[in-house]
Order: sequence, then C-alpha cells, then structure tokens
Amino acid sequence: MLSTSEIVSTLEMLQNEHLDVRTVTLGINLLDCASHDINRFKDNIFARITGLAQNLVRVCNQVGDKYGIPVVNKRISVSPVAVMGAMFSSEEMVAVAKTLNEAAVSVNVDFIGGFTALVQKGVARGDQALIEAIPQALAETDRVCSSVNVASTRAGINMDAVLMMGKIIKEAALRTAAQDGLACAKLCVFANIPEDIPFMAGAYLGIGESDAVINVGVSGPGVVKKAIDRALASDSRPDLGQISEIIKRTAYKVTRVGELIGREVAQILGIRFGVVDLSLAPTPNIGDSVGEIFQSLGLKSIGVPGSTAALAMLNDAVKKGGAFASSHVGGLSGAFIPVSEDLNIGEAARAGLLSIEKLEAMTSVCSVGLDMVAIPGDTSAETIAAIIADEMAIGVINKKTTATRLIPVPGKKAGDSAFFGGLLGQSVIMAVNNGGGENRFIRLGGLIPAPLQSMNN
Repeated sequence: MLSTSEIVSTLEMLQNEHLDVRTVTLGINLLDCASHDINRFKDNIFARITGLAQNLVRVCNQVGDKYGIPVVNKRISVSPVAVMGAMFSSEEMVAVAKTLNEAAVSVNVDFIGGFTALVQKGVARGDQALIEAIPQALAETDRVCSSVNVASTRAGINMDAVLMMGKIIKEAALRTAAQDGLACAKLCVFANIPEDIPFMAGAYLGIGESDAVINVGVSGPGVVKKAIDRALASDSRPDLGQISEIIKRTAYKVTRVGELIGREVAQILGIRFGVVDLSLAPTPNIGDSVGEIFQSLGLKSIGVPGSTAALAMLNDAVKKGGAFASSHVGGLSGAFIPVSEDLNIGEAARAGLLSIEKLEAMTSVCSVGLDMVAIPGDTSAETIAAIIADEMAIGVINKKTTATRLIPVPGKKAGDSAFFGGLLGQSVIMAVNNGGGENRFIRLGGLIPAPLQSMNN
C-alpha cells in the first residue's frame, strides 16, 4: 500500500513530471484465422481485429480520464504473420500488411505490430516471404510495424538471416527516401524477443499467449530524474546505493499506476490482463528524457566515461522496483536509449559525446539495443548486417533481449540531420566505422552456435 506522502508524490508525477501510461496494447491471436485463400484470410483477420478492438480507444480514454492519467498510445499486436500466413507469397504478404493497416485505421489505434518472423534457427518458406515483403509493406502502410528475431541464447545467431536483414533495411530505406528512410523506424531486428512486448516496433503476440490479452507499457524518465534531483538537493546527500533505492521506489509507484490502468481496461473489455512493461521510454519532449537522468547523476552527458555503469544501475533499480510492485512485469522492462526519440541523447550524439561504439557498449546493460540510430545512407548492407550481428552477440551471450532499429538515411552523411516526426523525433546521422573495405566475415553465413550459457536444462 502507498502512504499518504507517496500518494501525494504520485499526483506530483502526473501533474509536473510527464508520468503517463505510454501504451495500452491489445494482443490478438489470429492463428485460427488462417486460410489457403488469401481473400478469406484477409477478411478473417480484419473481422477478428475490428471485433475485439472496436472499443479499445474509447475505453482507454474513459479509464484515463477517470484517474487523470493519460494513455498516450493505443496499439494492437497480433500473432506472427509469417506463421499464420506461411502459405502465401511475398506479394500476398504485402496485401496482408495492408489489411492490418486498414484494421488499425478502422479502430483508430496508433500502430499494429506482428508483421513478424522468428528465424533464429532457420528460415522457413513463410518467413522468407514475409521478410521479402517488409520493405514494400512498411513503405506502403502508416501503422504497421515489423520485427524479425534472428538470434537467441538457445539457438545462436542465424547469420544468413542477419545478412538478409541488412539488405532488407537498405531496401526499406530507399523506398522511403523522401521521408529519410522512415520505413526502417518501424522495423526491429531482435535477439531473444519476448512474446509480450507492448512497445513498438517490436510488439507481437507470442505463440504461447491466449486468444486476447491487454499488456501495458508505462514510462517515466521524467519522474525518475525529478526523484534523483530532489534527493541530491536535500541535506542528506545520498550515495549511489541510496540513489538506487530511490529509483527502485519510484519505479514501484509507476508500475502500480500502470497495472491499475491496465487491469481496469481489461476488465471493461472482458479481456485477460497480461503484463506491465516498465520501460523508461523517452519522448522528444524536454523533461521526458533518459539522457537527462545521466546529467542528474553527475555526468556531463550520456556517452562519457561512467555512462555504462550509470545505465546498469538505472536498469537494475527499475527492474527491482517493478518486480516488487507486480507479479506481472514483462515485456522489456528497463531503460531505452533511442537516439532520435530522446532529445538529450540526440544532442549528445550531435556534440560527438556519444559514438555508435559507446552506444553499443551501453546496450550490454540496457533494455533494448541500438535503437533509432540514423546512419549514413551509403552504409553497405554488409556493414549494417555486421552491426546487427554485434548487437545480437551481446544479447545471446548475456541471455538478454537486444535489438536494432538502424536507419540508413538515403542521400545523407554523418553529421547531417534526419527528421522522422512525432514520437520518432529527429537525429543527427552517426558515423559508422566500416574500415573502408568489404566485410567478408558476414558473407560466410551459416549459424553461429549457441553459447555454453544455453545448456541450462
């Protein structure tokens, strides 16, 4: 239970510190919509989505208004399309993506995720068709998001799929060149993808999930920053151990708020409640930045020495607070460091204080990985694949989720700016060190075997 002072501080979070429920995501199982007839399949999934989600936005707004806690985004995640549409060609997969988009528009959700393939150990026919469809599907829809899992601690790293994704990312960027490669901002490449992510672009409904489920994503970087600022301004002058405890207690309160909203939305809709994903996911707004937390902790900027240690402490404290607050914490839960979506992190990159190499090092302790990183448009598919492979290795060896959202911006070079709009923000294009030559390592292909850590039965 929260004390009176904790209730007052929670109200302060709502009013002045950017606390919100970042997303309520309705997961919908579409596996029994499968059909060999593409038109029947599209009709089935449209009917299922619009039937279950027709009241989602209204109910989220109703519950948000009741408690004075805004639900910023309403989203849908569906079963991996590569599984339920395994019999279709890449052209037909594009048509499926357009149907998903139409359904999302019909029920007025912000995004729909699940244009997904799971290829950590091999690429089946349906996976191949979906992956080939990704550039066109993302270029010709506004609300569809895609994810491809190419590695896991259990299976290793599918380097053939990694190289394929390097090529797909290049093509997706070129198809949306006029929008600075925007299609790539809706595409995540994962290692160890969870089955219950409410945050885009990685959200999909896993094979082990029920017919429908409500997952909630709560974010509060501004709340955490203000809590640290108050503590350091007090006479007690806490050390890092005590600051970690402050972050943990703050995360506890934020998680409780998210579960309250999620459970009420689920109850009204008559749908099972799933998880709270407590992820410090920033926005481009001032005061809603993960990067600013590093400055509150005494660092000049994210990216300078000490940043990885600070992020490790932050991520651990957030997870501990969330786990204490709820038995239903899932998804990614931790701290995101997306370059374009966080104004402070973007400025650190522009000032040269944060390089892509330091960013990669920090992903060993954060929740996701190289997220919303704009790179020069002439970066080769092999180099993109090599960056992905490095990130996948971090996830596989450390038994954690990692991912990349890399955006090779057509026609632009390091130091230029890319503009994506809305929550996706804008970013300086970060330099990539490719050594000036071809990457023959990536072209070797095959499967990098699972590490010793996988043998834990």
